[in-house]
Amino acid sequence: MNTVPRELFTLDPIRSAQELLGCTLVWGKAAGKIVETEAYAEFGDEASHAFLRTGVREFIRFRPPGSIYVYLNYGVHWLLNFLVKQGPWNGFVLIRALEPVHGIDLMEQRRGLHDPKQLCSGPGKLTQALGITGESNGADFFNLPDVCLLARTGRIEVAIDRRIGITKSPDLPWRFVAAESKFLSAPVRKTRPRAN
Repeated sequence: MNTVPRELFTLDPIRSAQELLGCTLVWGKAAGKIVETEAYAEFGDEASHAFLRTGVREFIRFRPPGSIYVYLNYGVHWLLNFLVKQGPWNGFVLIRALEPVHGIDLMEQRRGLHDPKQLCSGPGKLTQALGITGESNGADFFNLPDVCLLARTGRIEVAIDRRIGITKSPDLPWRFVAAESKFLSAPVRKTRPRAN
């Protein structure tokens, strides 16, 4: 079983976000292949929590690459991010969508539905399906029990788009998706496919 090393999170957020596509996130008894990510920068990115929040900049400063940043979006949905640092610039990768591959019955139970394409087709959906909550915020992913990232096998076609649901720094093309996936949170608006 080939797992992703911590070094993947010592690149920059854009490269890390693309390299995570096709990897499988295993969280306890459920798992899904990552098919959609977004990159966020510590500086110069108004959509990033680090832009105005001192506590998030402290989070970046004191935690190792690969630490988990989980926050409650609009008081409703937990969102899963990985800290990227020690490369050219720091930031986060938001996991936006997964293709369910293991523990689908459990995911369906947690989500209360039976459509595989809807189980993890959004950042709040996938945390609910995997059972991820704010209790994991700040944890070092590589020191957590029963979780891992399985490395991608083979090449993947990456489509690039603008990030979703933000009003600040909206034009940055920092959303990355597996181009042929049917498990995305939303269709790609501007596609520039590339092999990765």
